[in-house]
Amino acid sequence: MQSQWQERFQTQASNRERDHRNPFQRDKARVLHSAAFRRLQAKTQVHGVGMSDFHRTRLTHSLEASQIGQGIAAQLAIKQPELAAQLHLDDTLIETLCLAHDIGHPPFGHGGEIALHYMMREHGGFEGNGQTFRIVTRLEPYTPANGMNLCRRTVLGLVKYPAFINQMLAPEQRRSVADFRQLKASEWYPPKGLFDCDKEMYDWVTAPLSDSDKSRLAELTAGKYGLRTCYKSLDCSIMELADDIAYGIHDLEDAITMGIVQAHHFESMQADLKAMQGSWFANHADKLAEQLFSPHHYSRKDAIGALVNQLVTSIELRAHSEPFDNPLLTYNAVMDPEAKAALDMFKGFVYEHVINQPSKQRHEYKGQQIIMQLFEAFSSDPERLLPANTAVRWQRADGEHAKARVISDYLSGMTDDYATRMFANLFLPGTLHNHHS
Repeated sequence: MQSQWQERFQTQASNRERDHRNPFQRDKARVLHSAAFRRLQAKTQVHGVGMSDFHRTRLTHSLEASQIGQGIAAQLAIKQPELAAQLHLDDTLIETLCLAHDIGHPPFGHGGEIALHYMMREHGGFEGNGQTFRIVTRLEPYTPANGMNLCRRTVLGLVKYPAFINQMLAPEQRRSVADFRQLKASEWYPPKGLFDCDKEMYDWVTAPLSDSDKSRLAELTAGKYGLRTCYKSLDCSIMELADDIAYGIHDLEDAITMGIVQAHHFESMQADLKAMQGSWFANHADKLAEQLFSPHHYSRKDAIGALVNQLVTSIELRAHSEPFDNPLLTYNAVMDPEAKAALDMFKGFVYEHVINQPSKQRHEYKGQQIIMQLFEAFSSDPERLLPANTAVRWQRADGEHAKARVISDYLSGMTDDYATRMFANLFLPGTLHNHHS
């Protein structure tokens, strides 16, 4: 079983003598050295890039998630050693997934994602995780046509939503608005999944699975914004927990450091934690509040470290009540209910006090407008306006869906700053001279 999951789509003859790395270590190197990964340093995590030289970008968020992911994998190997060994749990693999999990996210956070989804509504939609899959399997120029050409198990671990967007698109999500400025973000959250045009690669990834596993993996249920998937692989479940912890705890730390969240905002959160009677979180609520808002940086670090440790150590491997044929799908990493409730509170708090703030929402709205207008401009005359290599891809693309996807790939790869400069070049007078691409 193990060898099938370590196969690559394209067999590469390696002429590197004495290369002692295992397949997952090679995958990690490919992610780290990719342009898509480097671009994360100039993509927004929670605050606009450049608003302070201190806060997190998508790059530092991904590095933190990978550190936490490794911690989870190490914990599981100690807590459930036989099971971890049987499942070939590999901490380099987990690290790789955490490093790569956000590389498909477009500029301007969810604003950019919503904008691209709207512009692609007739052409299969857009979603950040679907784009991550596309980058690793097709776009990143590590190979001529197969992206980073990662191992099958690595790619499976990056599939957070094993279904296709087109199956999930609500009919009202195909209407157009009279004017971009009228587009309501809340009506255009993309369903989470893969693009139809990447089906061939997905079929390759899931080839070792039995037919019943494949169909069950693709099952959908009703979610907040339409349909959503129910299952994911073991490795993916660990990556997702690491991502959630990094978001809920480290982004809170950022907001406190930048003064966006102050002690009085935290009182309600403190009360909620205390209400979890008898739990570690209740017992430490006052001390956490005191340390998080202490004038001493080391006190805050201590509180953040304690929180992360509490969450990481509450995770264990658990089997679905109805097993799949393949153990990589039967087992998921699960946080105990108490820790999960606390993490959900932290995530909700970050959402309310940071993400949902008008200044942040205006930044996203502006980004959304920039992306839609750039998309419209490039679509109007691609051969004239796209960079030479992208124009060639556009010419070679077969059919209007494929051509639109090339433009979407190009825009989603931009950093916030690059997109802003490109917009200025195309639409604002007097800004042409400073651009070289």
